[in-house]
Amino acid sequence: MRTDQAPVISRLAYAPPAYSIEHVHLEFDLDPERTRVKSRMQLRRNPWAGADAPLQLDGEDITLQSLLVDSRPYVYAQAGGGIRLDKLPESFTLELVNTCSPAANTHLSGLYMSGGAFFTQCEAEGFRRITFWPDRPDVMSRFTVVLRADPARYPVLLSNGNLIEQRRLDDGRAQATWEDPFPKPCYLFALVAARLVSRQQRVRSRDGREHLLEVFVREGDLDKTEHAMQSLVLAQAWDEQRFGLSLDLDRFMIVAVSDFNMGAMENKGLNIFNTKYVLANPATATDTDFQYIESVVGHEYFHNWTGNRITCRDWFQLSLKEGLTVFRDQEFSQDLAAAAGGESARAVRRIEDVRALRAMQFPEDAGPMAHPVRPDSYVAIDNFYTPTVYEKGAEVVRMMQTLVGREGFARGMREYFARHDGQAVTCDDFLAAMAEANPDSELARRREAFARWYAQAGTPRLRARGTYDPAQRSYTLRLQQICPPTPGQGDKQPQLIPLRLGLLGRDGSRVRMRAEGAPGAGPAEAADEVLLVLDQAEQSFTLHEVEQEPVPSLLRGFSAPVVLDDGLGDDERLVLLAHDPDPFNRWESAQRLALARLLPAAAGEELRADARYLQALRAVLHDTSLDPAFQELLLGLPGEGYIAEQLPLIDPPRIHHARQQLRRILADELRDEWERLWRELAPQGGYSPDFAGAARRGLRNLALNLLCLTGDAQWQGRAYQRVKDADNMTDRFDALAALVGSRAELAPAALERFAAMFAGEPLVLDKWFALQASAPGMTVEQVRELMRNPQFTLRNPNRARSVISTFCQGNPGSFHRADGAGYAFWAEQVRAMDAINPQVAARLARAMDRWRKLAAPYAQAAEAAMRELAAHEGLSSDCREILDKALA
Repeated sequence: MRTDQAPVISRLAYAPPAYSIEHVHLEFDLDPERTRVKSRMQLRRNPWAGADAPLQLDGEDITLQSLLVDSRPYVYAQAGGGIRLDKLPESFTLELVNTCSPAANTHLSGLYMSGGAFFTQCEAEGFRRITFWPDRPDVMSRFTVVLRADPARYPVLLSNGNLIEQRRLDDGRAQATWEDPFPKPCYLFALVAARLVSRQQRVRSRDGREHLLEVFVREGDLDKTEHAMQSLVLAQAWDEQRFGLSLDLDRFMIVAVSDFNMGAMENKGLNIFNTKYVLANPATATDTDFQYIESVVGHEYFHNWTGNRITCRDWFQLSLKEGLTVFRDQEFSQDLAAAAGGESARAVRRIEDVRALRAMQFPEDAGPMAHPVRPDSYVAIDNFYTPTVYEKGAEVVRMMQTLVGREGFARGMREYFARHDGQAVTCDDFLAAMAEANPDSELARRREAFARWYAQAGTPRLRARGTYDPAQRSYTLRLQQICPPTPGQGDKQPQLIPLRLGLLGRDGSRVRMRAEGAPGAGPAEAADEVLLVLDQAEQSFTLHEVEQEPVPSLLRGFSAPVVLDDGLGDDERLVLLAHDPDPFNRWESAQRLALARLLPAAAGEELRADARYLQALRAVLHDTSLDPAFQELLLGLPGEGYIAEQLPLIDPPRIHHARQQLRRILADELRDEWERLWRELAPQGGYSPDFAGAARRGLRNLALNLLCLTGDAQWQGRAYQRVKDADNMTDRFDALAALVGSRAELAPAALERFAAMFAGEPLVLDKWFALQASAPGMTVEQVRELMRNPQFTLRNPNRARSVISTFCQGNPGSFHRADGAGYAFWAEQVRAMDAINPQVAARLARAMDRWRKLAAPYAQAAEAAMRELAAHEGLSSDCREILDKALA
């Protein structure tokens, strides 16, 4: 393997910037081949920097034309891809002129072209591809931006902040001047020059100020923007109501672009979105699409305060903004769901979040890319936009709220903004504000143990065993925690784990208890539920006045991101599935019951779906008190990836076979119930993406999927008919998925009809490609055939992910082959993508993170493909970091 890698960046090597940039005036003469950028910066040496401190400016793929210090030419040195200036005065004006080529920028980082229009993406280190700058988040400046372009081709000229002026120049070009009144790091800079149309809405904040909200899209897509706009209006109102945070600009803009590496970007006042998270109408978007748009629009809007007004000191603190803002968007979605569908709807959203965490983040914590929520080092920061930083970071914030309460959390947020508004700070600063605003809380008392959630990688394992003493009427719970070693971290210290606990009788009744010393439950009061706080490797808690031997309901609401070994068997889990008032633990019990049958089969034993298990699921289907969305969750089986993580060695095709076998059993044994649900959940009126409508469609379409799996030609015919005539994309696409998943004879014809119907809808075609790439039994040659489709292109991240990433990362039963053909295909595509877009390539490279857990012969074939790829001379530092860690 090569050793000439990019340098490792260490958190402990952080040094504050030598110079601050108080204000920058940027001028852009926009041209696809040669855009001219002129910057005029006001700089001042910071008090802690010595008189001889150099100024380092980052630059990449840009050409310097001129450099002036206080209006005079100044000598500079080439340094680290950028330039260095020495012997500078204490304060001065720096003027630079450089050029860049947006049309040649396939990385989609910096200033680039998409569909003949200009867009930017500067997080994390894209601004250096636009102009020379100290490209780090702790340099915060006020920006004034002037854009000049041909008005016939680029009539809409946008940048951050407020529009100051727009006019026509003598040479016929259009000019627009934008000013952002708030200091921001360069990663939040944005620019758009395009032919766009917009949906507008005016809103008034609680202080009486009026704001203009705008959603910009290409012509022809305006009818798909209503839901995004309404999500933005709801987010603006929610942030004011929940946290007292108001919009601080005259306008707030969202722009949709089809070529984008990520989901969306929170640039101050000018959010740039992947079209996937903006465009939706009933004919082209599923219920899940509508839900994601609501969540992502909320997420990016909430960044206006948690990320923009207060930003990160350095990129190691990325979870300061991302983990906190994921928590905020989760709370937003849960609150909206509860307002529409009650507390059951809130629980459904929470379970969906936990399911995603365990599917994506738990494997990362157990693999070669395991890293703390606040990483200690990196080679390429783009590789650390991970589920650990985002989703686990959100769970860390949620544990804070659990420990201080909802009102205490709001108090901590107010303290955080009072201390740090307008600053670049750290995760420790946020924890300090939250703890010191709640001095009597368990968070404040055990702050050091809690801080280990930021510092230690890996998912803690929690072992719980209970003993009942009938004579004393007491129940003693013994808890042990251990966090397995991860790369670079051997022995771990105990972490603070909040454990929500309830007790049930064997008949399903709630059992009250008195927990001395437990937060929220004093010695004199009995309760249905208590919160225990574990911060030692081993601890015991005794619950008093327990009138019968209980079934423990542990980790309610998933109160901590841990793997729980509760020692319960089928008898206890069946009680919890039927009676637990905590929705998460009812769902968890259903998952554990399914795993108890799937894991032996995945290890080579015969699959046994016994009568008690089937009867428990039948009871769920007949329980009219349950929301349909919750019933669908209870009936859903664990995913193949989650099953794999429970096994010491993984045979992906065998896991796929076991899961499909259990699905077929459920389809056959519960057929009467599925047919009844199909009839009872028939549509009641027109389509609406609201929670209740989506819940009914979700459970009804699950019934159709399983009825197709029985092989009954009648039900497969009904599915085909729905592909033809459904009045919404959810029902149409779920019917198509039912045909493809059951390998029905009608599937090819249905796929062909679907593609013809939506030939002009790129986002719908992404679904069509992805459905085929994830189909059971998909071969490498069939994937190549998809790539030969005229609608496929490697240069569009959405399309590339829909085929290649879906097959390599979302279809383990087909991708992992004994002959290694899937791995050879993966290596070939990583190389091809890396030459175009290293960020997307690096994410694809992570398909092989867990290769060491593969059984023979998969592991040997995977290693050979990885080592061959790692020997490739032209790999980017993004991909090389992933491969080196996986092979180390």
